[in-house]
Amino acid sequence: MSAVKNISSFRLASLLRRENDPSAAIKLFRNPDPESTNPQKPFRYSLLCYDLIITKLGGSKMFDELDHVLLQLKSDTRIVPTEILFCNVINYFSRGRLPTRALHMFDEIPQYRCKRTVKSVNSLLNALLKCGAFDKMKEVLSRVDEYGKPDACTYNILINGYSQSGCFDDALKLFDEMVKKKVKPTGVTFGTLIHGLCKDSKVKEALKMKHDMLKVYGVCPTVHVYASLIKALCQVGELCLAFKLKDEAYEGKVKVDSAIYSTLISSLIKSGRSNEVSGILEEMRDKGCKPDTVTYNVLINGFCVENDFESAYRVLDEMVEKGLKPDVISYNMILGALFRIQNWKEATYLFEDMPRRGCGPDILSYRIVFDGFCEGLQYEEAAVILDEMLFKGYKPRRDRLERFLQRLCESGKVELLGKVVSSLNKGNAVDADFWSVTVPQVCKEPVLSDSVELLLNALKEEGP
Repeated sequence: MSAVKNISSFRLASLLRRENDPSAAIKLFRNPDPESTNPQKPFRYSLLCYDLIITKLGGSKMFDELDHVLLQLKSDTRIVPTEILFCNVINYFSRGRLPTRALHMFDEIPQYRCKRTVKSVNSLLNALLKCGAFDKMKEVLSRVDEYGKPDACTYNILINGYSQSGCFDDALKLFDEMVKKKVKPTGVTFGTLIHGLCKDSKVKEALKMKHDMLKVYGVCPTVHVYASLIKALCQVGELCLAFKLKDEAYEGKVKVDSAIYSTLISSLIKSGRSNEVSGILEEMRDKGCKPDTVTYNVLINGFCVENDFESAYRVLDEMVEKGLKPDVISYNMILGALFRIQNWKEATYLFEDMPRRGCGPDILSYRIVFDGFCEGLQYEEAAVILDEMLFKGYKPRRDRLERFLQRLCESGKVELLGKVVSSLNKGNAVDADFWSVTVPQVCKEPVLSDSVELLLNALKEEGP
């Protein structure tokens, strides 16, 4: 009888790599050699084994198991981990929205016999940025020089952080510091700053930065830079300049995407130049830029504004023909427009047909239908939709619900009001504060007020 061959760390790494189930992988990692002839002898894991199991656990957000593996790695003094392993762990904690644990991992890196550099600093800053932990980012920034010189990636993350936290002036100061320390800005640097300037409606300053980007710093504008500028120009009504920038992008070998075209089409429609849209769509085809769902939704919205529902439905059909699935936004725009012109029959048919079309209504769909029936004084239909909303766990807007109850009171529909109140009570859709405020407001007629009070008291005794 031949002797049982012990499993090697190389073999374990191969098995871990092929195991797709992280729960099975951690069991294998904990007991890699169950048939070992010397169970007292500890298994000699390789760095690759640790790396593979950490990747599987971190990617699956199995953080408790990950902590145990990290603790084992810390005590396994044979292994000298690479910094990138801890950068990945920090990233996993950021995906799990665990900024404190990301910070803790960074602080503990030296205990794993690994030196921290600007790479792990950047990973930590990016993790804190994703978690919105801007104050903690500032703390890390105060001691960043301990780990090496900040690079372009460091500044890009910090500039993005300051921009997102509303401290755009500080972001501009960081850019000045970056230039002063002779760290070359990148396309990401300028993209973030130009987006921030456009967001603050500082279009002139944004255009100057785009100019300096190429002429002073030798960095070619990216499609994201053009997208921010074109959107900002459209918002201030500078369509002519927006189109010039689009043409400039092509001249600079920048591939204009469907998002830019969607912005331009939307602006043309809003400015009453719908007749020019067909030319833009033709240009998109010539340039090899396929319209996406956003582009088609912009077209649907334009047709809905003009009450051209035949064309709006035609766009829906074209989307399907092109292999694009209309989303709930597509249908909600048509629903809203149909209720606006009080075409309840067509709106109801579309709403009920949405699931068959492969797109179930969302909370906004229900609110559009509920509000539409209320505005059209279709109380019975509104009550049915409200009941269905509550069953699905959706709630109408509070002010619209108050108005609905008020109109039921004013029209003397006490029986229907009772059904609505009962549904609201059973669905726990409103709190006691709502009733205490709403009842005196909506039921001002003494007879109705007494009826509703009796109803509410009965519901209190009945319970939800």
